[in-house]
Amino acid sequence: MAVFKIAVIPGDGIGPEVTRSTCEVLNKVAQKSGNGFLFTEVSAGGIAIDTFGEPLPEKSLQIAKDSDAVLLGAVGGPKWDDLPGRSRPEAALLGLRKELALYANLRLAILFPELKCASPLRPDLVENGVDILIVRELTGGIYFGKRGLEKSEECLSDGTPKGMEAFDVETYSEAEIERILRVGFTSAMQRRKNLTVVDKANILETSRLWRKVTERVASEYPEVSVEFMYVDNASMQLLRRPGSFDVIVTSNMFGDILSDEAGMITGSIGMLPSASLGTPGTPGMYEPVHGSAPDIAGKGIANPLATILSAAMMLRYSLGLPEEGEKIEKAVGAVLRQGYRTTDIASSSDANVLGTKEMTEKVIEEYEKL
Repeated sequence: MAVFKIAVIPGDGIGPEVTRSTCEVLNKVAQKSGNGFLFTEVSAGGIAIDTFGEPLPEKSLQIAKDSDAVLLGAVGGPKWDDLPGRSRPEAALLGLRKELALYANLRLAILFPELKCASPLRPDLVENGVDILIVRELTGGIYFGKRGLEKSEECLSDGTPKGMEAFDVETYSEAEIERILRVGFTSAMQRRKNLTVVDKANILETSRLWRKVTERVASEYPEVSVEFMYVDNASMQLLRRPGSFDVIVTSNMFGDILSDEAGMITGSIGMLPSASLGTPGTPGMYEPVHGSAPDIAGKGIANPLATILSAAMMLRYSLGLPEEGEKIEKAVGAVLRQGYRTTDIASSSDANVLGTKEMTEKVIEEYEKL
């Protein structure tokens, strides 16, 4: 049995509440599995600005680097909105991604059948729930390409001067594409063995390279069914047949957009986990998709399930404990089937509305039964 070092970054708003709940669940995992978790709480985000004058202190970064995984709550809030970009709480996220070399963002869009009424889609489209994993390339593409703003000396066809002209360049290398594809294929092998590569190969040269690399890498994963789909069509099919998707792998910008769309399908941002991964053997970072929600911080009503499900991803992808991660997911499903809800996922007919602490206790109770 192993002891894993977990850097816990509670952050701001409801972050401390949901990470505390998640550590309680992980402690129960340790008791049942025989493995151990050594939690080290570190400061980042707005609270680090208030305490240390910077969003990501060097000590916090070093602890994260020396850990097996990083569990993050949430950062930011209106208190720090007037700070310049590099001094804002969100700069801690960018710093962690860069310093930990996290190039793959995995976002789960799960609509549990018990919560299908929360989806904005027709009931028949989500009758059996939705379970999509979007694998987004995180450190390349147009977001990190050459960019600029300059005065143009040219004119439009009618003679009107162009004025200022801006440009953003999308660049991808074979190596960048291959490593994110391998994350996608590996994930598909652990799930339903269906992979959709989303691109714009009818227009973009970078997308055509994505397809070439995919065709080469796919030969190493004969069990995985591969489908190519243009991004505009993918955005439509996510609404038309969301239940047919398993794993989607795509570029930085397309992944940014599609993951938000897929998340909206579930109807509740409070249920969505995510992971950011780098080279195997280096710590991954796990966090809920939701923000810091300062308006409900300290009230004991925050939904801990997205962070708890993020920990399930951590067990699967960073700690080599996929069975324990699956048990957590089953425990969450069992709690929902019994009709327990937090405020954000409760409908008017739900009688069993729980607070953060009580919902956590229910998950632990169900986990113990597995």
